[in-house]
Amino acid sequence: MSSNVIPIPETGTDPGEQPDLSSAASRLRIATFRLARRMRTQRAVDSMSDGQFAVLAALRIHGAHTLGDLAERERVSAPSMNRTVNCLQESGYIVRASDETDGRKVVISLTPEGEAVVEETARRRDAWVEASLAELTPAERETLAAAAEIMARMVAR
Repeated sequence: MSSNVIPIPETGTDPGEQPDLSSAASRLRIATFRLARRMRTQRAVDSMSDGQFAVLAALRIHGAHTLGDLAERERVSAPSMNRTVNCLQESGYIVRASDETDGRKVVISLTPEGEAVVEETARRRDAWVEASLAELTPAERETLAAAAEIMARMVAR
């Protein structure tokens, strides 16, 4: 068996036998982490951190946010998010503005430059995955398509 294959234990073959889910989970975790790390190298701005890009992507997907909402979404402290937002603002990727309905609030949104970074990074990542998929057999691509659906269900829980 190839070391790149993650064995998924069969269930139901012997009622007294417990599947080795721990080993399968570990191998899946490692492979997923390595894939994600490799994809993260495909970015439009090499000097941008993963955390900074995550903020831009969240703003692109979910729209303008307050600093507190961004911090909560990204599961970081407000001071940490403030540093990230300051850096992104200095680079011209986001702007802060008064909330139209509550002038006491400040909302953070993407600039056209920030939008371009998100779009170019997504394009590069998609191109890398597409090139990688092209090197696989049709059966392997079919297996990964099924796995992608399963993984999407796992993370939606």
